[in-house]
Amino acid sequence: MLIPDHGKSKSDSDSLKSRIYHLFGREKPVHEVFGGGKPADIFLWRNKKISAGVLGGATAIWVLFELLEYNVLTLVCHILILALVILFLWSNASTFINKSPPRIPEVHIPEEPVLQIAASLRIEINRAFAVLRDIASGRDLKKFLAVIAGLSVLSIVGSCCNFLTLFYIALVLLLTVPVFYEKYEDQVDAFAKKAMIEIKKQYAVFDAKVLSKIPRGILKGKKKD
Repeated sequence: MLIPDHGKSKSDSDSLKSRIYHLFGREKPVHEVFGGGKPADIFLWRNKKISAGVLGGATAIWVLFELLEYNVLTLVCHILILALVILFLWSNASTFINKSPPRIPEVHIPEEPVLQIAASLRIEINRAFAVLRDIASGRDLKKFLAVIAGLSVLSIVGSCCNFLTLFYIALVLLLTVPVFYEKYEDQVDAFAKKAMIEIKKQYAVFDAKVLSKIPRGILKGKKKD
């Protein structure tokens, strides 16, 4: 009588999962990659009303400031004027119409979320500075060329549109690409695997014809130091 080896089947399944290619070497689910909290729920449309509200609000702001060329300061002043006029008239008219005056809430910005955002932003900025310092040291030519290419593309895009448009495009991509990837994860990972194989082949050819002919004496001297 043969006894099934559950330990072996489990190890085989684990090794099979480890061999499956995921985009950018991802090991966690997409929801956990985005933090697993409310921002992840918004980006992956777990709460469709909030996600649609964020996308609709961002679209309205972009149309208002870009297409209609409305000024930010003018908009804020007009909103405050309208709100103050309505509340002022309502407060004074309540005595004549025998209704209670409006309850104006006290608004306070909590300290803890602001400190958390500032701390997270500081960590990411320091991490970016560390990456730039590592690239500038000249130890990784591949990373250097990738960053230069990325910054060049970003500068070209920035010359075609302003910061608000770039921010809107980034937000739209965050609200569409992750949920699309989560829905068609297997197909995208399979295509990305083929693309990465082809990119590595082309990089090997480029390395053999160009990069290998660049003198490496300076880089070797830095590594020894």
